[in-house]
Amino acid sequence: MVEIMIELQYYLSNLPDGFIYGLLAMGIYISLRILDIPDLTTEGSFGFGAVISVLAALQGHPVLALFLGVAAGACAGAITGFLQTKLGVHPVLAGIITMSGLYSINLVCYSLTDKGATTNLSYDKNTVFERIKEILGIRGQYETSMVKAVVSFVLVILILLLIIWFFKTHIGLCIRATGDNPDMVSASSINVDRTKIIGLMIANALIGLSGALASQSLGYSDINTANGTLIYGLAAVIIGEAILGKRGPAIGVLSAVIGSVLYKLIVAFVIRENIFGEKSANLMKFTCALIVAITLAIPAVKRMIAERKQRKAAN
Repeated sequence: MVEIMIELQYYLSNLPDGFIYGLLAMGIYISLRILDIPDLTTEGSFGFGAVISVLAALQGHPVLALFLGVAAGACAGAITGFLQTKLGVHPVLAGIITMSGLYSINLVCYSLTDKGATTNLSYDKNTVFERIKEILGIRGQYETSMVKAVVSFVLVILILLLIIWFFKTHIGLCIRATGDNPDMVSASSINVDRTKIIGLMIANALIGLSGALASQSLGYSDINTANGTLIYGLAAVIIGEAILGKRGPAIGVLSAVIGSVLYKLIVAFVIRENIFGEKSANLMKFTCALIVAITLAIPAVKRMIAERKQRKAAN
């Protein structure tokens, strides 16, 4: 019984990250699937949201820090959108330019405290999760994981419902149409540049919020925290689509969150069971790449099996 409780606590401790990074996956889904833009701003906006959040939280405003993380990500998306639409920069290059610039900006932000030049900052208990624990009078580690899981789950559900509603509004439908056929949208007297910029702002706002929440969940923020977030989000989107299929935006953003949770649990299982031996914890990116490769191969395998059956039936 004790071993079961330990196992349960271990996997439960990974659930908050699954939900939090689900926001990241939702942002990547919006830019990649709805707007049909390969946006590489992700790591920059994630890290920007994280550092802005910790700076605000250290002043005693952890809730405001989340909104500032959203604003930070939206600003990053606006810059990328401006480079693409107004200056004619290729979408991939625009994302790389913004991401590179934000890396230096993030370094400057880390040096704004009285600690001087540093590449990491801790929250000193000034997080949303700690505030909720104090209100509820919770102290145990198991209960702490429960609080993080419940709070992150509720927040993700609220954001999910808001995004689903948004893409049913006029501007949301314009953004969806821009991703499907920008020429048709332009012929309908709709400003394609504006819809692209708004779409990228929303996508990166979600990524910035994910960075802010992730850093508050960890209790610190580091300049390298955002490393690997792009491949994580892509893996979550691909896993979700493999389960629920490619459908409308509502199912799409939901599948991104589900894919994020599943990916986190798969990685936790790999580390827990030492699938790759003692170095399993050091092979997280390899595990991610392997999961993505397997997931991408599933449709091809299914197609090959179907073709074989057709050949057999024909013969």
